[in-house]
Amino acid sequence: MSPVALTAALKERSAELGFTLCGVAPAARPDTLDALTDWLAAGFHGEMGYMERRRDAYAHPDGVLPGVRSVVMLATSYHTADPPDAVDPPPGFGKVARYARGGVDYHDLLRQRMKPLAALLHEHNPGGRTRTVVDTAPLLERDFARRAGLGWFGKNTLLLNKRAGSYLLLSAILTDALLDYDPPHESAHCGTCTACLDACPTDAFIAPHVLDARRCISYLTIEAKEPIPDDLKDGCGDWLFGCDICQEVCPWNRKPARTTDPAFAPRPDLAPASAAAIVAMSDADLHAAFDGTPLDRPGPDGLRRNAENVLRNTGVNDSGLTPSPTPPPETSGSTPAALD
Repeated sequence: MSPVALTAALKERSAELGFTLCGVAPAARPDTLDALTDWLAAGFHGEMGYMERRRDAYAHPDGVLPGVRSVVMLATSYHTADPPDAVDPPPGFGKVARYARGGVDYHDLLRQRMKPLAALLHEHNPGGRTRTVVDTAPLLERDFARRAGLGWFGKNTLLLNKRAGSYLLLSAILTDALLDYDPPHESAHCGTCTACLDACPTDAFIAPHVLDARRCISYLTIEAKEPIPDDLKDGCGDWLFGCDICQEVCPWNRKPARTTDPAFAPRPDLAPASAAAIVAMSDADLHAAFDGTPLDRPGPDGLRRNAENVLRNTGVNDSGLTPSPTPPPETSGSTPAALD
């Protein structure tokens, strides 16, 4: 099968498997490598030390798969419809980032969905090699997604696509097969809009396209192991896990169709989640409730830390009740009954 025919077959099969977008880029030095180096040097990665340790490996995809020639980039929409209380939870309940509301670990989900595509590559490239990637390898997926024509970089650093918006999970298949490459997405369509930058309550954006992860609500509630800094607690609001604010305000997310993918259908206990219940749960209970879901990532201590901050910010105590106001002191001039 020719590179053109094989690429067409991969794209057709990807749509059948539930992928929203598919494009192919040549394996090469990432365009954003220097920006990554500067970002790491500034310390914007915070506690994510693995990024610094793997810095050299980001220089070329052959650090992930020796001999790689092509990168098949895939995007999966998780833009689900909102349950009634998911956007504006009642006091004592926390918001969960849209991608995690279904309780599915997208790493496992996307790896499984890519297997038939990898099998197709092996069928038509006998003896060839492939490797599937979902977040965990030193590959700048967003960079190769742009090179594969899937979209442009929004000012909030996320990949944007005119048709699909930005609620997208990226995954990749590296292969030593020669494929038919898509033209890169050269233009950007954000114009003068700064809605995403202006909406961030913790001022995590140093400048357009530059995120200080140490101030990002998603980082603070997922990746960070330390307590939430006092000056950022208020800004985290009622977010229990992750954050979607910079995507919620993006005009490009108004028109895309909502996905009906059952994998991302919101779980009732995650859209929204009871912060008081989480604070009261033991480590074993939390593992039982969230094992195999994205919410297992912060660990029991991290999840309880987040839940306590939700209760703090929504004026609810650990029992899930809003404290009654303290009655005002006696102000009349009458003599107390005990002294009559």
